[in-house]
Amino acid sequence: MMKPTRKSPTKSGSANKKTIVKKTATVAAKKPSVKKEASKDEAVTARDKRKYIEYKIKVKKGDPLPSFREDNIRLNKYLSNAGVCSRREADVLIETGVVSVNGKIVTELGYKINQGDIVQYDGETINAETKRYVLLNKPKGFITTMDDPRGRKTVMSLVSKACRERIYPVGRLDRETTGLLLFTNDGDMAKKLTHPRYQAVKMYHIELNKSVAKEDLEKLLNGVDLEDGKTKVDKVEYVENGTSKEVGVEIHSGKNRIVRRLFEALGYQVIKLDRVQFGGLTKKDLPRGYYRHLTEQEIAYLKMTK
Repeated sequence: MMKPTRKSPTKSGSANKKTIVKKTATVAAKKPSVKKEASKDEAVTARDKRKYIEYKIKVKKGDPLPSFREDNIRLNKYLSNAGVCSRREADVLIETGVVSVNGKIVTELGYKINQGDIVQYDGETINAETKRYVLLNKPKGFITTMDDPRGRKTVMSLVSKACRERIYPVGRLDRETTGLLLFTNDGDMAKKLTHPRYQAVKMYHIELNKSVAKEDLEKLLNGVDLEDGKTKVDKVEYVENGTSKEVGVEIHSGKNRIVRRLFEALGYQVIKLDRVQFGGLTKKDLPRGYYRHLTEQEIAYLKMTK
């Protein structure tokens, strides 16, 4: 026999409550609900509150309540925010005794600093910069490097006025390759997007010197033997409303010149290579040669991506 369910004033009200309970804490954090001012007749009791998602997130006994204060943060996070290194690497630096706070060497992991504290690494004062995330639609003729001794044009000249903070390109694009290139001073974010385990998915629009055979598309999906190992793409198909010489490729590998090398191994020459998507970011409303700052939603998405 089915267990009797508790009656509610209306069916829709019951369904709404069930839906609210089923939502995860992550969703609740991303889009906090706006509470309306309730009248006396609509006052929510403590018993009713427990049915809602914010009351379903229970803290284990003895655990401290979460704090959103930024006036005291862990020393390793401060070093990471300053672009010195990742948090894990910062822990190693702290343990080796090369980090000091207000003139005193700190080797305690988990040590917290307050606003106004002077943090030094290897004798130099560290300033935690505001995190910046800049997306560029790279044109041809620019190399992805901070500086070029041969005097060639670099991508840094295209984003020199984007912000006061010093930002760095995440990954690279060949000189003749166009499309999306991300810049940031967030060391953790950059390493995450380029790490083999969390390699960001990239999508390319490719134009070749001749029509692409269907069997070669299958080879790309199954894997092509290169000098540095076998590599395969995640997806490949002909470009909609394009010619048989145009294909779209989705790949997560971060190997150097990987797309060009894959097609060259199959006997093709890449005429045009354009990165149209990077880690979920697209070129929408971003003309060639221009840049824009990421939105808070885009930054949050990149941080949550696994």
